[in-house]
Amino acid sequence: MRAARGSFQIGSFRGIPVRVHFSLLLVLPLLAFLFGGAFQRAAEVAEVPPERLSGSPALWGLVVALGLFASVFIHELAHTVYALRRGGRVRSITLMMVGGVSELTEAPPRPRDEALMAAVGPLTSILLAVLLGGATWLLQEVRSFNLQFAFFYMASLNLFLGVFNLLPAFPMDGGRIVRASLAGRLGMVRATQVASWLGRGFAVLFGVWAVLSLNPFLVVIAFFIFMGAQGEAQQVRMKMTLERVPVADLMTPRRVGVDAGASLEQALWDLRRARLLLLPVTEDERPVGQVSLETVRAVPDSERMTRTVREVMVPAVVVRLDEDGWTALRRMAEEERPQLVVVEADGVLAGTLDVNDVQRGMALYQAREERSGQQDRRWRQERPA
Repeated sequence: MRAARGSFQIGSFRGIPVRVHFSLLLVLPLLAFLFGGAFQRAAEVAEVPPERLSGSPALWGLVVALGLFASVFIHELAHTVYALRRGGRVRSITLMMVGGVSELTEAPPRPRDEALMAAVGPLTSILLAVLLGGATWLLQEVRSFNLQFAFFYMASLNLFLGVFNLLPAFPMDGGRIVRASLAGRLGMVRATQVASWLGRGFAVLFGVWAVLSLNPFLVVIAFFIFMGAQGEAQQVRMKMTLERVPVADLMTPRRVGVDAGASLEQALWDLRRARLLLLPVTEDERPVGQVSLETVRAVPDSERMTRTVREVMVPAVVVRLDEDGWTALRRMAEEERPQLVVVEADGVLAGTLDVNDVQRGMALYQAREERSGQQDRRWRQERPA
């Protein structure tokens, strides 16, 4: 749900941020080196005389590496467009060292739509490979060696990108198709567990292959698939649990916030007394904003007695008592806020909710479920036949 840490925005699509992860900047020179090293062999396969190509192998390696990530972006864009058309909500698109990820805050509602959303990315890459391959064939007649080589190389990479992503290695696209096909019979949690086991199995195979072939890049891919499969399974379990738990059972009760008209000196005292970095700002018992310790400390000491909380507060992100925990956590991620303000039906402050509250509440809820399950099993065992 959260945007990948260590990423920066380079643009947007329909208001959706497009980000580049710093890991991409690290792997780009490596890919350029690898593609440049394969320059001679690639030219022979493309039936292009290497001496007729402009530029050095290193420059061609860099161009092809950039072209690969442009292809990954198109691949992720296909996922995004389909998700939006089917009622999903996409928070951002991030290009990383092992590909890309479209971060969904809300997936399409039906498993069939999730399967099609997963399939549309690889199919787009394969279609792009066919189009580039056709352009390569046409360029053979005009003897445009530079374009012919570039199109052939990109067609080959897009074909690999499409076929590789169709492998049933969750959380890759093929694994998501498997998960969606099993969800109707097994339920989402069980289907995710099966797909996660399959993904981790493929990750182990990739790791063994990487060691035998001395391929460090394949080791990285194996690691990301293994961790991604495990993380996706944990997130689905969290989602299914939190959808059954109301915010009222997770929050920290808090009937009093920092008064909007109070001085910043008073706000500093309230924050220190509560031992919190963020507190709700209230007016007539209703939240109107939030104030952070960092913001208050940024104001010079000499001005804190004369300036009010209203001047520095930020708008509050509100969640109701009767909303479920997953809705609250998703809102926290969408708004990029570490804390939500919880209100009653009439808008009066009821408490606050942060990630620590959610984790603590989940642990208590799961412990109660385990105790209940153990008691049920014990009762069935002790009951006379």
